Amino acid sequence: MAGGQERVLRRRIKSVQSTKKITRAMELIAASRIVKAAARVEAARPYSEKITEVIHHLADGGAGDQSPLLMPRDEIRKVAYVVVTADRGLCGAYNTSVIRKAERSLLADRAQGRDYSLVLVGKKAEGYFRFRDYRIDAAFNGMSDTPTYEDARQIAAAVTPAYEAGDIDRVQLVYTRFKSAGSQEVVETTLMPLDSASLGLHMTTDDDVTVGPPPVPPAYEFEPSPAEILDRLLPKYIESRFFEAQLEAAASEHAARQRAMKAATDNADDLITKLARIMNRARQEQITTEIMEIVGGAEALRGGGGLMPDDFLADTIENRKEDLFRER
Repeated sequence: MAGGQERVLRRRIKSVQSTKKITRAMELIAASRIVKAAARVEAARPYSEKITEVIHHLADGGAGDQSPLLMPRDEIRKVAYVVVTADRGLCGAYNTSVIRKAERSLLADRAQGRDYSLVLVGKKAEGYFRFRDYRIDAAFNGMSDTPTYEDARQIAAAVTPAYEAGDIDRVQLVYTRFKSAGSQEVVETTLMPLDSASLGLHMTTDDDVTVGPPPVPPAYEFEPSPAEILDRLLPKYIESRFFEAQLEAAASEHAARQRAMKAATDNADDLITKLARIMNRARQEQITTEIMEIVGGAEALRGGGGLMPDDFLADTIENRKEDLFRER
């Protein structure tokens, strides 16, 4: 192997080693952030549970049949998609899975003649849909790593008024649900209209036929009326749903990045081993070739009447071998 090729292999090995250090550091950082993100998910659940409990009490008080956030539309003409992705890459198929699921649903609605509205969270979703000339109504960046409740409030403000005004007939939320550090799932859920049955609200039809669980005597007295309190509380409930989705997406992003960086580190180890073997094998071939050339030259001198003592030949071969191994 020529010396130039050997230098190329050495540079490649050093480059892969440098990359390995980076991926290993990113893996450790992501692993440490998974714990914090999962803790935030757990910490946000009591608020969601309590606000749902309050809505149940309001339902017991007779609320729940007038709010526009609860009333399903007779005809679905326009669907809004809230797509939650990351601001950064290097996390495997995390962003791609969410984007593809949202795009498939969007194209299915367009095939049925429905219009769409896109509210995108994360630079990856915005870059994908903008590059493909989709109409984007709102985009939020810089909040995927450590989302706050204020971020969720901004997202809710982009879709809730439009739904209440009738400009949007349904709101779909697409994000990645965090199950554990080793398991995440891309889900699409209908955020608006809210599911009155899951909230314990009893809805009435135009024929005064009760749908859902029957009303029970209220356990509390409300001032103002339960319906007015519910109208104020439901937007808060929607904000909490957005915030919960963002927290789960952030935890899923860190878990996906940790797995992707671990795979990259393992691949770097395998590549370094492979390149080192190639270089060592080529060096051994080079040493053997040079020894054969020395021996051949010595034989030629001996056959031509030149003086080449055996001790001098042995010393020459041994010195050359030491020089080659020293260079290695």
